Amino acid sequence: MEETDISIRQIQHYMYCPHRWGLIEIGNIWVENYFVTKANLIHERVHDKYDDYSIRNKKVFTSVTVYNDEYKLYGVCDCIELVKSDTGVNINKIKSNDKYNLTIVEYKPNKPKIGEYTEEDLMQVFAQKICVDYVFNTDSDGVIYYSNQKERIKLPLKDNYDKYKNLLMSILSQINNNLKNGYIPPVVHNKHCNGCSLKEICMPKVIIKPKKINGV
Repeated sequence: MEETDISIRQIQHYMYCPHRWGLIEIGNIWVENYFVTKANLIHERVHDKYDDYSIRNKKVFTSVTVYNDEYKLYGVCDCIELVKSDTGVNINKIKSNDKYNLTIVEYKPNKPKIGEYTEEDLMQVFAQKICVDYVFNTDSDGVIYYSNQKERIKLPLKDNYDKYKNLLMSILSQINNNLKNGYIPPVVHNKHCNGCSLKEICMPKVIIKPKKINGV
């Protein structure tokens, strides 16, 4: 079958919950809650900043559109930081012979209660890396910035590259098959259910009315 272009955001949605992904991408259903709204506001603040600026010897670009033709992936990085390095790459947008190392920065509202990051967030950044490396012919790093903690966490993208690459290819294959067949994966109860904006649609509350006895 011919594969469909997949947005990077779908990777995170699918790993968070395949059923939720299906409701959004196939059922065209979307509902926002507090957590979604907060995350959106944080991303808007990042993206509404200057297109590019310099700070602490870094060049920073926001809302960077990236893609990878081989994986048929595309999306927008919140932020890419450039630091001068002799082992880096030239950037066409920068009119100089300087070379830079690139770091992807993904903004998240809250750090997980357990662990440094979630697997779905890591894979979202890995998918961005696949695209950034393709566009800029580099080997980028990736970090997550948690706004509630004002903390940056470096992700082990290079240490486990083959593992994440194989997982990404598997997820893309599943997404393509589901899109082709219009298949919404079944509901699976997990730790994400309580905070999900689609919980009431996915698992509506059932109100049991007492039976009437003798018309009363």
